[in-house]
Amino acid sequence: MISNFLKNLSILKKFLFINFIFFTIIGLFTFIYLKNVQPNLIKKKSSNHINIINNTIENLERLEIQFNEQDIRKFLFSTRFIFQSLDRVIFFNNELVLVGDTDTLDLDPRSFSSRLDIIELEILNEEKTKEITEEKNINIGSNNLVSLKDILFNYAGSKNFGIPFTFTQQEFNNFKLTTIKNVFRKDKNIGYIAITENANDIRAAIDERKTFVIRTAFAVGIVILIFSFVLNRYFLKPIQNLVNYTKKIRNKDHKKINIDNLKIRNDELGLLSKSLDEMTLELQKRISHAENFSTDLVHEIRNPLASLKSASEILNDTKETDERLKLINILSHDVQRIERLITDYSQILKDEVALSKEKFKKIDLIPIILSVVDDYNNIHHTKSGIKISCVYDPNKKYFIDGIENRIEQIIANLLDNSISFSKKNQNIEVKLMINSKNHVVINIIDEGPGFKERDTQKIFKRFYSNRPDRFGQHSGLGLNIVKNLVELHKATISASNRTDKNGANLEIIFPKT
Repeated sequence: MISNFLKNLSILKKFLFINFIFFTIIGLFTFIYLKNVQPNLIKKKSSNHINIINNTIENLERLEIQFNEQDIRKFLFSTRFIFQSLDRVIFFNNELVLVGDTDTLDLDPRSFSSRLDIIELEILNEEKTKEITEEKNINIGSNNLVSLKDILFNYAGSKNFGIPFTFTQQEFNNFKLTTIKNVFRKDKNIGYIAITENANDIRAAIDERKTFVIRTAFAVGIVILIFSFVLNRYFLKPIQNLVNYTKKIRNKDHKKINIDNLKIRNDELGLLSKSLDEMTLELQKRISHAENFSTDLVHEIRNPLASLKSASEILNDTKETDERLKLINILSHDVQRIERLITDYSQILKDEVALSKEKFKKIDLIPIILSVVDDYNNIHHTKSGIKISCVYDPNKKYFIDGIENRIEQIIANLLDNSISFSKKNQNIEVKLMINSKNHVVINIIDEGPGFKERDTQKIFKRFYSNRPDRFGQHSGLGLNIVKNLVELHKATISASNRTDKNGANLEIIFPKT
């Protein structure tokens, strides 16, 4: 349920909701803690009171002190140091008559203050009174002011008689804690002892903790608000801009969102923006490339298809053998042309998919080129006498960063091109060298007719060919494939005619490793 609810929320709302739940839980535990602080502190002081009362009872019994004014007065004067930490210790006899009070120790020892006969204790409220009476089974009544005698009277008649009883009251600005207990001697109750202590430190401790909690909650709330603002301003809004950016691209909206302000960032969002923008540009480039390529392919196929249609229509009406053979050759030529177009186009698509998965590594060109040259010599030298040689300096190293099978494909396609223009018993040279800029250079040099074009870059365009007599064997995509593979390796390719004699020179320059 909660997970489904969170799924529909934004990151900021999720953050605020989680913090709300966290604060609620912490607040609940804090409330429970503060609720138990006072009882624990009271219990600690009460335990001290009980220890003092028990020690006092032991001393009274040991000294055989009777619960009368004279004996108790003497006891208080002789042991008043015991009660120095307390605000007040009061003694009552079994008839609830006041017989001793530490408040009178600094007065005339011959008498006690008559006011002590009735000590008014202010009960905070009826709820507190009810809580005390229910806890100790003492019937104090509903009056806000009750005397200590009344409390002792109810204590004497309660089921907890004989067990120390502690209660609290508020007297003006003072928070008082009082513990009472009866005194047994020879299985007979002879009196009562009441200890009263100023417990303002308890109230102060509780107030201090409450203040600390409130201040902490306020500070944390401010921090969360500031963090939420920063999170939304510097992270969530940029992410939303990136989301909108991708939606615009998906919907082919020409009014794209500008993310240049994100790309200048040096953090992860900046890197993400750069990568996303580069990926978008690359995808757009590939889409545009595929669209243009498809358009060109349709255009190139349309011509041989038209020729096929015309030749097939004429063939049905032609009965002369020579003319039919000529039309059949045209049909075969056009079929080969279409087949080659489809094959090379399929190969380009496969190459693009494969290239995206392949990784570059440092490779040595010599064994790769020698392997391709040996394979072509075994085929073409035997058939047409064409000899391919590889020229390089054995003392130098020809290393590049590349993909081995793609380098083989480049060399093979260039050799195919040179062989198609070469006559029997002509030579083709594959030459490796290191130029003055420390770049690795490959030259494919043949003895063919060379290029007729002034602009030799045309030969690298799709579907371009200057060999109409053998066009059925070529799609016009071979050199374009080579150019794409060369550019993949961050290299350049150029074409020129030989200056010493007829022939062509195709040159590839690789960057430094």
